[in-house]
Amino acid sequence: MVAESAVVQLSGADKAQSVCASRVHIAPGDILPEWVFAYLRTDHAGEVGAVCIYQGVLQFSRDPELRAFAEHHLATEQNHLHLISGWLPAAQHSRLLPLWRLAGFLTGALPALFGPKGVYATIDAVDSFVNYHYEEQILALARHIELSNLLQTLLDCQADEVAHRDEAAAASKDLGQSGWVLRAWCAMVGAGSKAAVTLIRHI
Repeated sequence: MVAESAVVQLSGADKAQSVCASRVHIAPGDILPEWVFAYLRTDHAGEVGAVCIYQGVLQFSRDPELRAFAEHHLATEQNHLHLISGWLPAAQHSRLLPLWRLAGFLTGALPALFGPKGVYATIDAVDSFVNYHYEEQILALARHIELSNLLQTLLDCQADEVAHRDEAAAASKDLGQSGWVLRAWCAMVGAGSKAAVTLIRHI
């Protein structure tokens, strides 16, 4: 009777160990903890908006260098969107995606009407916030070994966004100092991004 009980307990331990081991390898399509969805919802909506930013730039800019910049980074953002979509079930997407698409398009289109300087400064402002936003998530995920695959996805995306920021900042600097209107616009873009993230966590 004692031996049988020990076998049952051992089986339970083995089962628990098996579950723990499987969680170490959580991958796209697996069931994630609920708290992760709020993070990924903001990432998904942000990547949707980023795709639309570059589409807005390409819609209105005729500058060859700026168009090459936008086309290159558009491809990167589309890849990010594909990666994040693999982690986030469609049922967890923000219900306000049409609004984020419009906001993204306008964020790219409006400065494109005024030339490359405005676009580069805008991308610098957007990706400065995105870097901070990813860093917040990365620090949270780093405490959960079972989410290491997702952590690596976000680290890869963050590295791309930092590269975008640095490239845009250098290009903007080469075009001279920013006027107060552009500085105000960039401050508004940063504040708007922060407010959007707060909203997207819930809707």
